[in-house]
Amino acid sequence: MSEIRLAAEPRNEFGKGAARRARRAGLVPGVVYGHGHAPVHLNLPGHELMMALKTPNALLVVPIEGKDEFVLPKAVQREAIKRTIEHVDLLLVKRGEKVTVEIPVHTEGELAPGGNLVEHVLNALPIEAEATHLPEAVTVSVEGLEAGASILAGDIKLPANVSLAVEADAVVLQIIGAQAAPAEDEAAEEEAAEA
Repeated sequence: MSEIRLAAEPRNEFGKGAARRARRAGLVPGVVYGHGHAPVHLNLPGHELMMALKTPNALLVVPIEGKDEFVLPKAVQREAIKRTIEHVDLLLVKRGEKVTVEIPVHTEGELAPGGNLVEHVLNALPIEAEATHLPEAVTVSVEGLEAGASILAGDIKLPANVSLAVEADAVVLQIIGAQAAPAEDEAAEEEAAEA
């Protein structure tokens, strides 16, 4: 995963009014915490931050007190309708440090014939990896699987130096069979039988 460098400026004003002024100027208020460090309040460039957060677990580099630091997005607050970023919490990380994050699970391949469906029991797989080498996603093959089959966390091949942060027997995906008849058709048949 590549590092995404963001310009940031210290934030000295707090409260709703200051946050609104920052957002009008195209900035997003944020706070950086971690490693026993006092929280650092920043204003980050809104558009660049939005583009960076399109990548899951984006490793950001922001200047803090004159020094470039690695941070991971921990919590992102979005406006309910426009979905613009209102505030971001960032976690300070160090090179070589292990962190626990969730990565998306993608599927590839065709299921066995018969109208079966893939159910994502876990949409994201909890893993532990070095903060500067986080995988973006994991891909799982469902080629030829039939109804009733499932893929456990322990069955998923992970990149080197990445370990599971969930039990190996946790179900990640399961294959479910197509239903024989829609529920409304069954109700109509029952009413016809009663009449």
